[in-house]
Amino acid sequence: PTPLANAFLKSGLAMILFTCMIGQLNTQVNSSHCMLDCLNTHFATFTVYVAMGIESSGLLHASYLIQIIVSKLSGKAIDSNEQPRSGIENVLFWGRILFSLGFLMFALAVTFGAMADGQTTAWEGLPSTTSIVFFVILMCIVGMLEGMQIAFSAVAKISEEQRNVSPWAHSTCELLFGDEGCGLPGFMVGRQLCVVSCFFAIARLTTITHEEGAENILGVADSVQRFFETGFLGALITTIIASITSQLIASACPLAFLGNPLAYGLLRFCLFLDGTGIASASWILASIHKKIVGFQNDEVYIGTADERAADGHGDNIVLKNQVGHLAGGAFPANHELPFDGEIPFSSRRQNILANIATLMEQIRDEEITEEETQVFVECLDWEMSQLDRVNEEQARRANIITTTPIQDVESGRLLA
Repeated sequence: PTPLANAFLKSGLAMILFTCMIGQLNTQVNSSHCMLDCLNTHFATFTVYVAMGIESSGLLHASYLIQIIVSKLSGKAIDSNEQPRSGIENVLFWGRILFSLGFLMFALAVTFGAMADGQTTAWEGLPSTTSIVFFVILMCIVGMLEGMQIAFSAVAKISEEQRNVSPWAHSTCELLFGDEGCGLPGFMVGRQLCVVSCFFAIARLTTITHEEGAENILGVADSVQRFFETGFLGALITTIIASITSQLIASACPLAFLGNPLAYGLLRFCLFLDGTGIASASWILASIHKKIVGFQNDEVYIGTADERAADGHGDNIVLKNQVGHLAGGAFPANHELPFDGEIPFSSRRQNILANIATLMEQIRDEEITEEETQVFVECLDWEMSQLDRVNEEQARRANIITTTPIQDVESGRLLA
């Protein structure tokens, strides 16, 4: 039907859902649990080299200046594993920063000039002033959403008392970490829909068009005018100003984002989008993709964080300070916060006991060879060690719960 076609196709909704579910969400779902398998592909290597090539070009080096400014304003040094730059490297570094700043200013001038003159692909009938205001609002929304992702990941690692710095922060945390932590993944899904929708709208507002016979913008040559019409300038502005800047600020001031009323409103809207189920197909697509390529969870290769620690291979903290870094899985490796996807100890123990019973039956089978018996015995020993590990882990956590003192927040007195 025509109304459905207009709502689904002409509005761009179909392309937004296609981009989110097939191009982004399903891969994010798999990579969140199968990082090693996702990295162990030729396409991942290709992507890294392309990203390094773009970074080395210097087009986005203005973000490094923002990183330095954020570090100075916050009073926190930027931790890095890189060696100090030499004199020539410093010249190249700051030279590319100046080049990036100059290109960014030029892109802003051209884009705002085109929007003021009505030479963009914006919707027909939209006044130039409204187009500019709409563009600024969308940039602010994208910046908030990008910063919220970093801020929410950062505050997930601190205590509830530290997070609740204001009534708005408390309300935001209730939505994010209440209901067994279901709010955070829901926000990620809704946020992706919002960000992609904003990007499509920004592209529509900033992509320059040129009517035949009209004068080129700023009187540039035809080849330069055709470059303007690719939409590259709008993409550069959005990447540096809306995305990277907000993420760097949020990494230094996560609690400021947490207590922002606008962040609470956007969180509500993102959770509403997730609740509609409009992007739920991404979970099915992720499951199909995982089965086709044979991805396995990282724990299959390296064990859980507790198992690595028990074997003397605990996780190392590489960067003590995350200021200026786009850090952050939502849940720390040592599971300091409740992990919604964790299997209960009773279920883990039941599975291990079932495996032990099956192995015992195989060992008693008189028809198997000695080599097969030896394999089953080794598997049985491994399952027994896993059972001991589960019991020790449960006892350790029970000991932490019973021995941690409870403090009254108002009086400061220890209750137990």
